[in-house]
Amino acid sequence: MSDVVSPTLLNDDFRRHFPILREKVHGRPFTYLDSAASAQKPEVVIEAMAEVMRHQYANIHRGLHYMSEHTTEAYEAVRTKVARFLNAPCREEIIFTRNSTEAINLVAYSFGSLLKPGQAVLITELEHHSNIIPWQLLRDRCGISLRVAPITPEGDLDLDAMEALLSDGKVALAAVTHMSNVLGTLTPISRIAALAHQYGAKLLVDGSQSVVHEAVDLEKLDADFFVFTGHKLYGPTGIGVLWGRTALLEAMPPFMGGGEMIESVTFESSSWAPIPHKFEAGTPPIIEVIGLGAAIDFLGKYDRAQLRAEEQSLTKTLLAALGTVKAARIIGAPAQRGGVVSFTLGNIHPHDLAVLLDQQGIAIRAGQHCAEPLMRRLGVTATARASLAAYSTQQDIEALMAGIEKAQFVFGEGL
Repeated sequence: MSDVVSPTLLNDDFRRHFPILREKVHGRPFTYLDSAASAQKPEVVIEAMAEVMRHQYANIHRGLHYMSEHTTEAYEAVRTKVARFLNAPCREEIIFTRNSTEAINLVAYSFGSLLKPGQAVLITELEHHSNIIPWQLLRDRCGISLRVAPITPEGDLDLDAMEALLSDGKVALAAVTHMSNVLGTLTPISRIAALAHQYGAKLLVDGSQSVVHEAVDLEKLDADFFVFTGHKLYGPTGIGVLWGRTALLEAMPPFMGGGEMIESVTFESSSWAPIPHKFEAGTPPIIEVIGLGAAIDFLGKYDRAQLRAEEQSLTKTLLAALGTVKAARIIGAPAQRGGVVSFTLGNIHPHDLAVLLDQQGIAIRAGQHCAEPLMRRLGVTATARASLAAYSTQQDIEALMAGIEKAQFVFGEGL
């Protein structure tokens, strides 16, 4: 691709770059509606990673030979791409991690080590386990408290309740998802940032889901930390990103010790390299970083606003189609949502539904979606979840609805 693609051909053009979507599963066309768990990979990402291993690979930063220097250039070029992709103030604020989970753990450990007993961290009922457990570990280690902001019955954050939890000024950090992986809820991060800052708290945003569905502008969000993972963004597994403000990152101690992250080492003591390297101990995920760069380049060929509009239209189609099924219960009705829809189907267990759909070549997710507290809040033990990406089509939804009808027939439910 060399030019921006015409919007009229957008969806089909995007989809054709994903070879796995031409596969068959159980003899049926592959219908992939599990992108919230992990997105499929375009050919350019696959090829970029293979090309590194074929023609340009060596360890980075320390080598004085051709291959090391050129691989270092390719690796560091991705840091610049990520900074531009997020509209970050500077490239040194981009830290490569293995995934969002590691990025949040990094902040919980390093920023958390600066907190004092009596201070608190605020999370919400919408959070994935990866944005709950690191803070529980910090609470148990450092004697801080953990506060949980509630959601409304529709699945939106209750901002009045959140403000009440912030208002005593003891919350040092609010850690909030940008988009729920269960309900699709898009949270008003700019308003939350204003609230957090009003009461002296910093804000960490888990962008694992949102960064896939809409363009992220860190300047507008006004958060203090932002994390996302590569494998949901059409990139490889094993690579994630932490962005943080320079002053915060410089004040934080290292997360892990080892090579790369040091300035000087003696047996008595060590000093740390400047950011970002202070937080990138050991040989980094070189090939995965270059794969992430290819994914960002790929997305950059498309109009993100148009991709989002196409996905919003498809989400409405999916919700309307499920709404015609008497036995279906759509979980949550947030004011703003991305392409994630959770539902139940009468007395059919979501696991049984997922297995039966799989036999028809349809991949959805079933279970608690690493959000057990949210499941409990919603009064369900599990849900089925269909999640969309920019390669999803009307035909995918038609296949899902046909699969649901067959499941109802097989289980004698709701027809």
